[in-house]
Amino acid sequence: MAKKLDSANSRTVLECLAQFDLSLTSVSSLPSFSCVAIAKLSDSELVVYAGTDSGALLLLAVNPNFDTSSTRTTVDGDDSKLKLVRRVSVSHSCIKSIHVVGQIGRILALSDGYLYLVDLHLVQPVKRSSVLKGVNFVSRGAFSSESVNCDWVYEESVGNSSVGGRLMKKLSGGVRWNGMKIKELGSSNDGVCLFVVAMGKKVVFIELNSGSSHDQVVNGQCGGSIVVLKEMSCIDGIKTIAWLDDSLILGTSNAYSVMSCITGHVSLIFTLPDMAARPCLKLLSKDKKVLLVVDNAGIIVDIHGQPVGGTLVFGSAPHSIAELSPYVVVASNKIMELYHKRSGTCVQTFSFGGGIGNGNCFLADEDNLNGSFVAVATASKVFCYRKIPCEEQIKDLLKKKNYKEAISLVEELEAEGDMSKEMLSFVHAQVGFLLLFDLHFEEAVDHFLMSETMQPSEIFPFVIRDPNRWSLLVPRNRYWGLHPPPVHIEDVVADGLSAIQRATLLKKAGVETSVGNDFLLNPPNRADLLESAFSNLIRYLQVMRNKELSQQVKEGVDTLLMYLYRILNCTEDMEKLASSENSCAVEELESLLEESGHARTLAFLYANKGMSSNALAIWRVLARNHPADVHQDTTESYDLIDSYSKPVSTRQTPAIEASKILEESADVESILLHIGWISEVNEELAVQVLTSQKRISPLPPDDVVAAIDPRKIQILQRYLQWLIEDQGSSDTQFHTLYALSLAKTALQSSETDFCQQVDNKSQREPNTCNIGRSLPSENSVRERLQFFLHSSDLYDAEVVLELVESSELWLEKAILYRKLGQETLVLQILALLLDMYLDSQYGKEPMFTAAVRLLHNHGESLDPLQVLERLSPDMPLHLASDTILRMLRARLHHYHQGKVC
Repeated sequence: MAKKLDSANSRTVLECLAQFDLSLTSVSSLPSFSCVAIAKLSDSELVVYAGTDSGALLLLAVNPNFDTSSTRTTVDGDDSKLKLVRRVSVSHSCIKSIHVVGQIGRILALSDGYLYLVDLHLVQPVKRSSVLKGVNFVSRGAFSSESVNCDWVYEESVGNSSVGGRLMKKLSGGVRWNGMKIKELGSSNDGVCLFVVAMGKKVVFIELNSGSSHDQVVNGQCGGSIVVLKEMSCIDGIKTIAWLDDSLILGTSNAYSVMSCITGHVSLIFTLPDMAARPCLKLLSKDKKVLLVVDNAGIIVDIHGQPVGGTLVFGSAPHSIAELSPYVVVASNKIMELYHKRSGTCVQTFSFGGGIGNGNCFLADEDNLNGSFVAVATASKVFCYRKIPCEEQIKDLLKKKNYKEAISLVEELEAEGDMSKEMLSFVHAQVGFLLLFDLHFEEAVDHFLMSETMQPSEIFPFVIRDPNRWSLLVPRNRYWGLHPPPVHIEDVVADGLSAIQRATLLKKAGVETSVGNDFLLNPPNRADLLESAFSNLIRYLQVMRNKELSQQVKEGVDTLLMYLYRILNCTEDMEKLASSENSCAVEELESLLEESGHARTLAFLYANKGMSSNALAIWRVLARNHPADVHQDTTESYDLIDSYSKPVSTRQTPAIEASKILEESADVESILLHIGWISEVNEELAVQVLTSQKRISPLPPDDVVAAIDPRKIQILQRYLQWLIEDQGSSDTQFHTLYALSLAKTALQSSETDFCQQVDNKSQREPNTCNIGRSLPSENSVRERLQFFLHSSDLYDAEVVLELVESSELWLEKAILYRKLGQETLVLQILALLLDMYLDSQYGKEPMFTAAVRLLHNHGESLDPLQVLERLSPDMPLHLASDTILRMLRARLHHYHQGKVC
């Protein structure tokens, strides 16, 4: 039996399908095997042909679908895995090579310098070619899918001008060569196969076909024939050869060369060291390359002999090579090794120790792109190996918990195009679940995210226990059944910790377990594991919520994401999720958030779902419960240890959030209910709510005015100003109310300013208080009042005048008297004011600037001569020149207008 040398964690690519031991047969003498070939004659018929050094050819039958668990030894005539079906004598010399030509139902064998044709079942007489003698080596032609010039192969070289024409008619399908087609490497050519043979200093291109009427045939009666197409001069001493497209790669005892099949030119690739082993090469069918061996190194070259890719380093110099894509199999000294072509890694090794004969081994593959079988012959034994399906290889690695090697295999298969996207996603998900149950949560989620077919709902059972509203959404996908059914993550951690404890005890007793050394040497604690699990589940759901999902799955993803945020007390993330567009199920979160004290999150969630009254009620409570004198930044970090801690914020935050809701609300009752407490926190926010342009219909002004706290004068005034100026209200009630409110404010400001002047007077020199001078606090409201009184005609002037008549608001009274048509009083007030501004008695400085402003605004109503008489000789005339000139022009205009009338 072949002994597998792989370690417990290595990859298993090949499994022994069957074996044959020559020493257990009834053969009278015990020759040694000299070559081997393998072929699938049909889906249910796998055969191995073995040649011996005595010229015998053996047919061994294998059932490719048998149970590989049996290990019985094959005996001649026994109904077992591999049995000797038939044995024929080809010649009396060693059979050097065997080629199965299934297209014509023949075997081409090389022995004693001759080519022999044998039928596939070894029942017809062996036919020897009499045309070709002294053949050193024979190789089958292989043609890639690239267009090449193949005219050379049809040129007449042996006197038969119709050979090329006949061949062109028979070739069909596949690649086009100068108007004709030849099928790709490894495909059948409808009864035609091309070979090249090396004979001394020449190479001969031949055709094997199923016809029987050609001139160049072997005995012409077996239904198969060999036709010589062309001869070309070549170098001497060819020991191995490969034919790819229009190039021959030649190996001699001292060099590798490349020969052009078109020109016959031979170029040196590289020489071999003096002490190098015999040349050995292998055509790599899938890659359309050739592997050249120099001692224990394998160099891959293209059809031009140029090295491509890296170098494969073998354990020893190979005696024989086979291809089992994406691997190459090499054998020597009763050792068979399997190497990956791209990475150069040795993935599997077998030993064929014992038995009789030397250590040479002979390999054979199926000679097609997608072969799954390889045969190896030692001196007295033949082994048949099957490539384990990729899926089974991956399963085997996962069972051994060799996840990295499994993923490496998956990546190799993807690079080779041997794995579909769906299968790749399936494997990533399977690996993720295995890692999750092994408590490697970060790596598990990494693989979940690389799976394009895994459903987010598959994670739900790890977050929320069954039964729940999403239980029916969870697919019952058990994958390959390599991991337990999904349970809550707390149970996963508990079971994992128990397994670690058991493994620790078993290790002390010298028993190996599947638990990794990282956990055995440094056992984790429950809290750290749960935090890692929850954090990585959050990471997965955060990515999934941005995918195209059904509404129910979206609901589950967002709701469970909120669950996990709450467990880790990720308050900022909770509020961000609740306040943004989401699919959270509010009814599933209400009690949870209330009990954990995350009222702000719940308020954001209510608002987001259109449950404004619920949200406003929470903001109102939060604002009232917060001390009015506390001012703290809302971005302050929270206590992550206490899962029930509430975020700290100022009273402004609830008011701001409530105002955002109310600005878009059309619920008058709700707005008027909450405007009071919002105004207590921030009057600006209250004004924004009342004057918002975001709502479709404005609020009823009467209700708004009635709801405003009388103490909140600024809110009332700003609302009335917006109502009148922005909304164009013509309601005399609101115009009058606005004028009265401004007047009251102006009066209060005037009284306050007067008191301040009195206080300041005691600290200054006598007679420095300027009567009529307005301080900055008074100016703004008085200017607004004066502008409104002057611009509006819809307020009740008598009511406003009644309020200010006994005050010092002279300009306001002048405007009101003018509105009432009492021009004489207006002139008297203006004249009085002008006297007050220009009066310099009692050491008071004249108020020239104020006088000029008065003249500028109201001077057209005064007599220019009287104004000039009252001006102080000390007043700089340039200050009032423009104004006086305007007064004179106005008086002249009135004079001319009177004459016209």
